[in-house]
Amino acid sequence: MRFPKLSILEQDLFKTPGTVRSVCVLVCVLVLMIGVLAACQNNGIPVMSSPPPPPPEEGVASLPPLHGPKYPEQTQDTSPLETGSGSAIEEEWRKMLEPYLKDQLSGGGASTSAPGAEMAAPGGQAPSPGLTPITGGAIRVGLLLPLSGPSALVGNAMLNAAQMALFDFADADFELLPHDTAGVPEEASYAASLAISDGASLIIGPLLSRSAQAIRPMVQTSGVPVISFSSDGSIAGNGLYTLGFLPRNEVERVTSFALSRGHQRFAVLAPNDPYGRSVVQSVSVSMTRYGGSLVDVAYYDRAGSNIEDVVRRLADYDNRREALFRERELLEDKEDELSRKALERLSLLETLGDLPYDALLIADGGDRLLQVAALLPFYDIDPGKVQIMGTGQWDVPGIGAEPALLGAWFAAPPPKARTQFQQKYAQIYGNPPHRLATLAYDATALAAVLARNGSSTPFAPEAMMQPSGFSGRDGVFRFAPDGTADRRLAVLQVDRRENIVVDPAPSSFVELSY
Repeated sequence: MRFPKLSILEQDLFKTPGTVRSVCVLVCVLVLMIGVLAACQNNGIPVMSSPPPPPPEEGVASLPPLHGPKYPEQTQDTSPLETGSGSAIEEEWRKMLEPYLKDQLSGGGASTSAPGAEMAAPGGQAPSPGLTPITGGAIRVGLLLPLSGPSALVGNAMLNAAQMALFDFADADFELLPHDTAGVPEEASYAASLAISDGASLIIGPLLSRSAQAIRPMVQTSGVPVISFSSDGSIAGNGLYTLGFLPRNEVERVTSFALSRGHQRFAVLAPNDPYGRSVVQSVSVSMTRYGGSLVDVAYYDRAGSNIEDVVRRLADYDNRREALFRERELLEDKEDELSRKALERLSLLETLGDLPYDALLIADGGDRLLQVAALLPFYDIDPGKVQIMGTGQWDVPGIGAEPALLGAWFAAPPPKARTQFQQKYAQIYGNPPHRLATLAYDATALAAVLARNGSSTPFAPEAMMQPSGFSGRDGVFRFAPDGTADRRLAVLQVDRRENIVVDPAPSSFVELSY
């Protein structure tokens, strides 16, 4: 077999053994690269300038930015609040923050394009570190969550919810910068400094009150506002907002409803902790505002060790029991027919005499609530005569399994919008969301919508504290001047299978309440 004649240059190259090896290696490398590129194209794998990032490691404080999708252009016939696929859930989500959107559109604000109908489904795992976006003029928002540590389950569910809101409402130049706080104040401070140094103009989170307190000096110095998920209203103010559920909103709603149903005399049974004392104070304020009277307050130990003694005292059980025995003795000495019938009726009673209150609010949840509820009939606090009430801690499934709580009232966000959110979340991620996931969705959606108003300062106080409020997955809310969340809640009644709405949540803020 004859080989083609080599040129003089080619002959010189192959005379040196080292050169031959170099050329062979170069050819092999080129062939290998061509094969890899072909395989990537055949399998739909994008060619990247750097290798894919490794899976996230525990304790990583900085995650890559998440970008909002680019919305499709609208036709002139389409209303900005009606764009969508026609799905009932999608249409309901389109209405989130509707009051603010209407204000912006009527004022000739920025783009009127609405979120796209199709939501890109984010993955179930937190994004990996190492990718840096190349964008210009983007609005950046930090997201501080406990993605590792004891609260990681909650934090990752909230991250998932934030991504849902990002895909539903964010424009293409909106960036969400997730950071892991690990549930530790020191990590929260470090995460906040990273977000600020990355150009965040708003911080969403952290989850816990102590972490929010830790970042407060830093964000106030930088002028970056914060939407914390804490329910501790004492940390709010000066640019720090709290989106968590406050006892005052729940107490005001359920007590005003009870007053409208004719109840006038209230008692409170609460743990001796900051939450319990806050509920008692809220009841007192509500009585001053709406009428009625707070006639008794009973605190039990935070650990619940003395609950039975406290309930017995609140029920005035010993005095009422003694009154029953005295009445029986008087009737036993009489032989007339009327006295005998009265004695028969008393034989069916455990105590004698009415309690000084006709409504009892129990400021607790979980196992301690069930412990308290079981003691109510034992010490003759009759739910037929005393209306039992609760707080948002009762907003859990299965509470009707305790018979003493059937028919009780409590205030909570309207369940319809949250149910739709839960269905959508489960469809995307394959499991139900944590109860607090809606907070992350609402906060991210609020930030995304405000970022689209065309202002150079989209998160200024006048934008954050819209008097008309915003409509979210947990109902209508707004930020009060003190930085806390003011909410419009529904009143629910405990039923055996599921809680029933007996008074729907108002759909707007009819009048200022602060």
